[in-house]
Amino acid sequence: MKWIYIVAGIALFVKMLLVPNPEPEQSIPIVEAVVKDSGVPNAVSGIIFRNRLYDTIFEVVVFTIAIMGVTFLLANERPFCAIDSFSDRPSIILARLGATIAALVGIELALRGHLSPGGGFAAGVAGGTAIGLIAITSSSQWMQEIYKRWHTSKWEKVSVLIFIVLAVIKLSGFELPQGDFNTLFSGGVLPLLNFLVAIKVALGSWAAILVFIHYRGLF
Repeated sequence: MKWIYIVAGIALFVKMLLVPNPEPEQSIPIVEAVVKDSGVPNAVSGIIFRNRLYDTIFEVVVFTIAIMGVTFLLANERPFCAIDSFSDRPSIILARLGATIAALVGIELALRGHLSPGGGFAAGVAGGTAIGLIAITSSSQWMQEIYKRWHTSKWEKVSVLIFIVLAVIKLSGFELPQGDFNTLFSGGVLPLLNFLVAIKVALGSWAAILVFIHYRGLF
């Protein structure tokens, strides 16, 4: 039986090398078509928040479930007793400088991700990186107090709900005016979806970081 698999694999390999793919009679550059339909110069954002918006909804939902799963799985464990953090001054300065840069990059990508390379998920990762760098140089209790004081968990859930509502409205066929191409308020609802994803990923990363530090320690 294995010889059949080997022969089939060789035949498939030869086919890929020798048999060209048929070319359509009239081809339209995919990137240009996506940019034209979405109204934003970043074709990746156009695909994520327009052509594949249905998939993006479930990606956001899966990320939300993952954050909830982290809290649920570690809830029955004993909190870590001694939570260390960086204490030497050079490491603290470098980490907080990196956090400032990451936060600025995250804000830039959240606001202008539909115009330049990047987007909501990249902005959220940059924001989560900034929060992580602050967490390793600060008291975990102080981070927890800020998280609770600003009701961060509620804002995370609200951003998800707003994203789903706007996505469903867009999938139903309702479109906002695209505005002037290559401007901040172009692409209809795409910039808002991009911003909501950035908030969701950043705040979700914050929740996961706090939970892991609380139950697993920093190192």
